[in-house]
Amino acid sequence: MRSWKSQVAIVFVLMSVVLTAGTLGFQMVEGWSLFDSFYMTLITLTTVGYEEVHPLTFNGRVFASVLMLAGVTTILASITILGDMMLKLELADAFGRRRRKKMLKKLSGHYIVCGAGRVGRSVVRELKRNRAKILLIESDPERAKWGMEQEVPTLVADATQDSTLRDASIETAVGLVSAMASDAQNVYVTLSARVLNPKLLIASRASTQDAEDRLRRAGANTAFTPYSFIGHRLAQSMLRPHVLSFLDLASAFGREAHLDIEIEEVLVSSTSAVASKTLEESQIRASFGVIILAIKKSDGAMQFNPPGSAKVEPDDVLIAMGERSNLKKLEDQVEA
Repeated sequence: MRSWKSQVAIVFVLMSVVLTAGTLGFQMVEGWSLFDSFYMTLITLTTVGYEEVHPLTFNGRVFASVLMLAGVTTILASITILGDMMLKLELADAFGRRRRKKMLKKLSGHYIVCGAGRVGRSVVRELKRNRAKILLIESDPERAKWGMEQEVPTLVADATQDSTLRDASIETAVGLVSAMASDAQNVYVTLSARVLNPKLLIASRASTQDAEDRLRRAGANTAFTPYSFIGHRLAQSMLRPHVLSFLDLASAFGREAHLDIEIEEVLVSSTSAVASKTLEESQIRASFGVIILAIKKSDGAMQFNPPGSAKVEPDDVLIAMGERSNLKKLEDQVEA
């Protein structure tokens, strides 16, 4: 199917050819000036019914008759092409909206990112790197194009509206990141998201320390200012450069990391083979080649550097470090 630009070009070329041929024809047959010939061609093609510019000779009337037939045919063909194009565009848009609505209704276990600014884009890239399901919400159509170019499902709408969050299937989402530039918008989104899904994991951007506090009171699990984070990292790069390099390596934050090492969290299911066993009995390190840095208990308590005698219970979260492939094997085994 031709694109709408090519169809418009065809109509433009047809009209230009007929108009040019009529102008040159009247000039040659009747000997009129270029403007009189153009004007006569224009009133003939548009059928406005004005009187002739000059009296027509017999040859002029024959040419005018041919021009009328050619002009009417061209105009009808142009109207048909434009009407067909508009109908197809309207149908494509309608079916596209319907398809998007169906896709959004089927979403579950996904992460919603509100805002496609610099922070939001960084969040999307990191989630994509970890192969997470993402839905981007952006009210600015120009910014939303970036998400579409990244092949990320994108909803062009106002994230502060409850209807938009419902369209994004917030009830079945795992987490939401509010990365808009306005603190007021982020607070509003956080409040709405917490009401619509009380179990949702919410992280939000803040511009000031006061905004961080308000976002946490509004229901955000995590809130931080990008500038404070950057300042902290710059200071650490001076005070503890080797520690920072290790953390970058383990979190895949550094762009030049050459080792496939990450830190991952793994939820222990009730049917897992390691449930109700000690770390020594489960032989996690020997079997998977990973290090258990901490165990977060179901009641929220965090046990750092757990000994071999530490018992792993269902619904505990293991904070493990190792190669990505080994962490994937551990995740498949522990969450099974």
